Amino acid sequence: MTQTVPKTMKAAVMHNTREIKIETLPVPEISHDEVLIKVMAVGICGSDLHYYTNGRIGNYVVEKPFILGHECAGEIAAVGSSVDQFKVGDRVAVEPGVTCGRCDACKEGRYNLCPDVQFLATPPVDGAFVQYIKIRQDFVFAIPDSLSYEDAALIEPFSVGIHAAMRTKLQPGSTIAIMGMGPVGLMAVAAAKAFGAGTIIVTDLEPLRLNAAKKLGATHAINIREQDALEEIKNITDDRGVDVAWETAGNPAALQSALASVRRGGKLAIVGLPAQNEIPLNVPFIADNEIDIYGIFRYANTYPKGIEFLASGIVDTEHLVTDRYSLTQTQEAMERALQFKNECLKVMVYPNELS
Repeated sequence: MTQTVPKTMKAAVMHNTREIKIETLPVPEISHDEVLIKVMAVGICGSDLHYYTNGRIGNYVVEKPFILGHECAGEIAAVGSSVDQFKVGDRVAVEPGVTCGRCDACKEGRYNLCPDVQFLATPPVDGAFVQYIKIRQDFVFAIPDSLSYEDAALIEPFSVGIHAAMRTKLQPGSTIAIMGMGPVGLMAVAAAKAFGAGTIIVTDLEPLRLNAAKKLGATHAINIREQDALEEIKNITDDRGVDVAWETAGNPAALQSALASVRRGGKLAIVGLPAQNEIPLNVPFIADNEIDIYGIFRYANTYPKGIEFLASGIVDTEHLVTDRYSLTQTQEAMERALQFKNECLKVMVYPNELS
């Protein structure tokens, strides 16, 4: 199978905070070990919104016209001379962080900690709100025909939950509390269900997100506007606390609540990144109860499992994509995701749809 690849493509380029323009750029030229992907779907992530509104996340600063988007999937449009795993026309999910493969972290299998990672939509690396991207073949994964491009794009946030499950050694039948039902939190619910958690307790402010979490497998949903999360978790677990808690919102109060919800000898995973660097935590509680605390940074070795889980139908993601936009509507899509968190879950952009 062959495809005619154009010389130029359309791209949604951020020129300033909350200012995106559609431009014509050259289609990337691939090297011998890379594939060119016609991008079919890109999910908008919280980090995209952060760059869009603030122009930076921590030390990563947008200093030039910049392309957002990293949760993506598409179709192979061309392959490099040494590519042996893919052919033109293959449907694929894209793992957006290409690592060096040589450092200690990479050699240990913890390549998410590679200091030289080139991660889509993390300055200065441009992202996937474009018609074509290139990427090294070992960060591309074939998807079955039964899996939609939208679901394949969702494997990126799903991977964060899978990584948290693996780091905290989540066991079948476990009780887990997940604080914050943004897109990463919702996919964390899906991961907890896929790993066989028995009781999945979730907290959030928005009824839409709590209802979505129930459809994904949450057994208990707590609206923290109306109920005390800690009190409810104690009631649900007969005052024992949960085996594992994941904080996915990046909210200091939620992190403190997550810690307090864990049973003696239990585990806490910090997934969400708060705006401030330092948050007071109850150190005597951590020590007295031997709480294991895990930092979660992206993911490693999760994509095959993510594809397997979503393709199996164990998780129903059909209701997660609430809003769909063409590439020319990228700014509108970003504004929708930014301003209507009470109405939308995952906003998806389709780069090869222009109107």
